[in-house]
Amino acid sequence: MMVVLPAGFTRAEGEKITEIQVKGNRRIEAAAILNAIRLKAGDLLYADKVDADIRAIYKLGQFQNITAETVPADKGVVLVYRIVEKGIVRDVKIEGTKELTVEKVRDVLEVKPNTVYSPKDVAGSVKKIRKLYADEGYYLAEVETQTDKRGETDVRVVFKITEGKKVLIKNIAFEGNRAFSPRQLKKVMETGEKWMLSWLTGAGTYKEDVLKNDVNLIADLYFNNGYINVKVGEPKVELLPDKSALVVTIGITEGEQFKTGTIGFKGDLLEKETELAAKMKLKTGDVFSRALLRNDVFALTDVYADKGYAFANVTPQTRLNPESKTIDLVFDMEKGEQVYIDRINVSGNTKTRDKVVRRELRVTEGALYSSTGIKRSKANLMNLGYFEEATISTAKGSGDNKLTMNVDVKEKATGTFSVGAGYSSLDGFIGQGSVQQANFLGLGLKANLSASIGGKSQTYNVGITDPYFLDSKWTFGGDVYRSERDYVDFSRRVTGFDLKGGYPLTDNVSTFMIYKYEDKKVYDQSMALKDSIARGLTTAPETTSTTSSVTASITRNTTDYRLDPSSGMVNTLSAEFAGLGGTNRYARYVTENSLFIPAKWGTVLSLRGTVGHIQAVGGKTISIDELFYLGGINTIRGYNGRTVSPYVANNVVNTDINGISSITPVITYVGGDTETFFNVDYSFPLLKDAGLKGVLFFDAGYAYDGIDKLFSRFQTSYGLGVRWFSPLGPLRLEYGIPINPRTGVDKASGRLEFSIGSFF
Repeated sequence: MMVVLPAGFTRAEGEKITEIQVKGNRRIEAAAILNAIRLKAGDLLYADKVDADIRAIYKLGQFQNITAETVPADKGVVLVYRIVEKGIVRDVKIEGTKELTVEKVRDVLEVKPNTVYSPKDVAGSVKKIRKLYADEGYYLAEVETQTDKRGETDVRVVFKITEGKKVLIKNIAFEGNRAFSPRQLKKVMETGEKWMLSWLTGAGTYKEDVLKNDVNLIADLYFNNGYINVKVGEPKVELLPDKSALVVTIGITEGEQFKTGTIGFKGDLLEKETELAAKMKLKTGDVFSRALLRNDVFALTDVYADKGYAFANVTPQTRLNPESKTIDLVFDMEKGEQVYIDRINVSGNTKTRDKVVRRELRVTEGALYSSTGIKRSKANLMNLGYFEEATISTAKGSGDNKLTMNVDVKEKATGTFSVGAGYSSLDGFIGQGSVQQANFLGLGLKANLSASIGGKSQTYNVGITDPYFLDSKWTFGGDVYRSERDYVDFSRRVTGFDLKGGYPLTDNVSTFMIYKYEDKKVYDQSMALKDSIARGLTTAPETTSTTSSVTASITRNTTDYRLDPSSGMVNTLSAEFAGLGGTNRYARYVTENSLFIPAKWGTVLSLRGTVGHIQAVGGKTISIDELFYLGGINTIRGYNGRTVSPYVANNVVNTDINGISSITPVITYVGGDTETFFNVDYSFPLLKDAGLKGVLFFDAGYAYDGIDKLFSRFQTSYGLGVRWFSPLGPLRLEYGIPINPRTGVDKASGRLEFSIGSFF
């Protein structure tokens, strides 16, 4: 801003100001302008003071031009400030949008209706519109502006957009890379090259901020593989001559690869150096990794923090040896003062009772600070499934060696309504629904009311479980249920109840026990089953029986997030004994083990194996409906439910009303006393923000008629599917294809299944 005063000021210099006037203002009152200046009537006129006042008026931000002049008057001069007010934006119009909505463009504008017009805001808006289009792939988008006067001070601003064609990144090239191939470098980048599904995934879109961050990701890859002197240049983005696509080039100077040299410790050592070194992942002779070094610092800090030293400092000191290409490490340990937990405050739990939150915490008031305890507390709260987020922070307590712990939770809906459906030659159409409340009455009680009704099955269940019965660590609950199902060779109706209880031995190991009593009826036996019974190929089931059994199990769960694990294991061993009253007598043993392995790019490899065996007790034959049958979405996908088991092929003779007989081949599935099946799943994110995942799988297993035949044969399948954590619960849609279908028994074509409910 440059202020130019008229020549008349020189002649009036030093004269007395008899009055100060403001002219030209329409919206802004003169009093507001006069209040901003320092000169007053009665002061002497000096150019530098007038200059300062004009600058002060400019700072009000409402004027585009200001001049000062003097008018002779009796005993002095009248000082007049003539101003021209800035225009007011009354309307903002956006033209030319096709690929993006007007609302999306309007959201980035700095120019807003009913605000003072500013060329700077208009220029800023143009810049943001161009970036918005560039982030969507419209790299060639152009923006023109037009300002129309609608009155003395009112203006309309028009943004005219020429979107152009979508321009994606055709190729990402690297210069100077030797240690890693272009493919390996591209894998760590968020920016990708265009391909046939770019319209769905967004791959190939150029985003300046994302590409700049990719430089850091590439550098991290080198840093974590010993290239500590690597330099990654700024990406060079070029438009092809025909303007059809972009080409990105990234220059890299790798330097030499370094390995880890000697590792030492100094300062306040609470444990022996060998014990501290054993807790580290970096070892002498390994390729140096900045990520591993960072994790080792956290691990060593936790060693001290778990002993109450909340403010312990671990400072890694490095020494480079260019000749041997090694990095020596010395960790300077500073323990500080032991800290105790003063108070624990819980907030955000508008529905959940305070005690439900506190009983999941692994630190207590008055106890020493524990980093591992705080991490475990957060994991426990998230594993409840009651909260969208659980945040634990600390603040200064009542003393220098005391901390207040603040637990802030954000509750989510814990009541769920789940539905599912499917169709198979075994079950026909099945529909199911359930209402569950995982946090009933805010007390952490788990209540459920469920029903499934299909063409060949009906199931009803109502139950409630208290995971902290009478505020103890005991779990106690019960269910009442009734199920009726038509199988291929018979129908089965069960009415019963169960009582269940459990106790956690540690945070990861828990025991569980269930007592159940069932009244069972088997009816509508098929002619094929009766024929098999008559030939002695299988045992006739009891038409009416009762089961009184107790099941004991022990489970070890080390997964990171139990609702959707990405790392850790689940190991379960259970044994059921039927014979505490009732007519059925058997013992059933099942072990199930799952391993979750995190892989790159948010993918997870999960391995699951199950082995089961049932044996007769007291010389009583096991009923056919208690035996093992596999097949279906929860065991071996691609095969119909309850069809992967020993079977009998019968030729059933049918005679019509005319006395003409015909022979029909029929398969009777007789079940096995031993089962095993294995599932290998590889899941990968499709739309991460929406919780949509893809899965590739391989299944193998069989039910055997004798434990000596365990692992003697397998039915196998492979396939793919999608999984989505929908508002109605986890959804699975999976297509399985048998690899070795049994001739005359299984269909070689694939089978599509879906369900909404908990994943295994």
